[in-house]
Amino acid sequence: MKEPKLKTVYVCSNCGETSPRWMGRCPSCGSWNTMNEDVVAEAPKAGTAAAKQAAAARPEGVTTLTAKRLSEISMTEEKSRILTGISELDRVLGGGIVLGGVVLLSGEPGVGKSTMLLQLCGAISNQHSVLYITGEESVRQVKLRAARLKVPQDNIFLAAENDVDEICGLIEKEKPDLVVIDSIQTMRCMDISSSAGTVSQVKESAARLLAVAKKQEIPKVMEHIVDTVLYFEGDKMLPYRILRAAKNRYGSTNELGMFDMTGQGLAEIENPSQMLLEGRPLGVSGNCVACTMEGSRPILSEIQALATKTNFPAPRRACSGYDYNRMNLLIAVLEKRAGYFFGNLDVYINIVGGIALRDTACDLSVCLSMVSSLLDRPVSDKLIAIGEVGLGGEVRSVPNLEQRLHEAERIGFERAVIPKHSLNHLSPADYPGMQLIGAAYITDAINALKSDRL
Repeated sequence: MKEPKLKTVYVCSNCGETSPRWMGRCPSCGSWNTMNEDVVAEAPKAGTAAAKQAAAARPEGVTTLTAKRLSEISMTEEKSRILTGISELDRVLGGGIVLGGVVLLSGEPGVGKSTMLLQLCGAISNQHSVLYITGEESVRQVKLRAARLKVPQDNIFLAAENDVDEICGLIEKEKPDLVVIDSIQTMRCMDISSSAGTVSQVKESAARLLAVAKKQEIPKVMEHIVDTVLYFEGDKMLPYRILRAAKNRYGSTNELGMFDMTGQGLAEIENPSQMLLEGRPLGVSGNCVACTMEGSRPILSEIQALATKTNFPAPRRACSGYDYNRMNLLIAVLEKRAGYFFGNLDVYINIVGGIALRDTACDLSVCLSMVSSLLDRPVSDKLIAIGEVGLGGEVRSVPNLEQRLHEAERIGFERAVIPKHSLNHLSPADYPGMQLIGAAYITDAINALKSDRL
């Protein structure tokens, strides 16, 4: 059979759009400088001899594929999981790694992906066999890192290889319980002429490894192929790391795991609220504590606001960890509904600890922190504010309020400003150490605070 003709195309690394020539900007997603050169096999045109030969290779009605009745498929077999032994990782995965599942662990270089994978291998190696394929480091380098992290090594098998077909053969031969590929960008299919890391190599390598995983029911943790997508976030200069699920076919995508990068590897943070509030300045204006829900977990976080006289013709607005447009909306509400004007002031919002707050239940805390900075009068250190703020200045109810209040009471907060109509659904006896203050409008919340410090 005649070999397929190869052709050069340019593929967008952001959205996968292909073009016969290089473009500075992708015509599909609009990203700049993402078009990378790739070599692909040209599909035979309809009516040509090659197309007819390919069609004749599979006679009509002949196949080796079989189908099962839906009722014959065992649910218990399909839903069996491997517990990783790392509770924060199990939380984000929805209870462990599903057999046959493919998990993508993505993050910036140096954030700690390889460290987490090696600690994962060590955590489950007491009960399961593990095959670790390294494409970036030598086996000696991985050995040195495992020794530094004090990872058990007896049941972890290690190989340095970039050839995907060789790796698939090793997987089928050894039949391990867990396979780790670090990383997919270094893998290469030798029958494809493009270099490792190109779109065609990543796609084909992922497809071949995926086929082995589904056939052998081996869960794989690797970069860039997905049943589950995990994002590992954090600043390399700071010790805290956050693990989120962006896609999970086997569980929730709302859970969050937190880790501390230490000299001995990643340590789980089981009480993130207390960690995020450590070192909080007391008696300083512009600070207020909010409570956000990350899946089933309430997390307290400090919001810092700074309103100061501008030196520019147009005042500046900036956010770190908070939505910029949401901040402008809340400033407009404070000006129109409460009479606090920021028109000639620069306003800055910072969420301490690196957590991005997307929960509208933090609106009330953000508003109080901005008013506190504007008036230069501190909010009480033992007060927390929970509520969504509408365009009419009303304070609206939020979900999971009971869980948020219990978490605040556990940490030591004594007063909570909440939506007024939520008081009808709460029993003060359930919060013996906390005073609940109802606010129907943003002005009510500010007036309630004026009786204390603000």
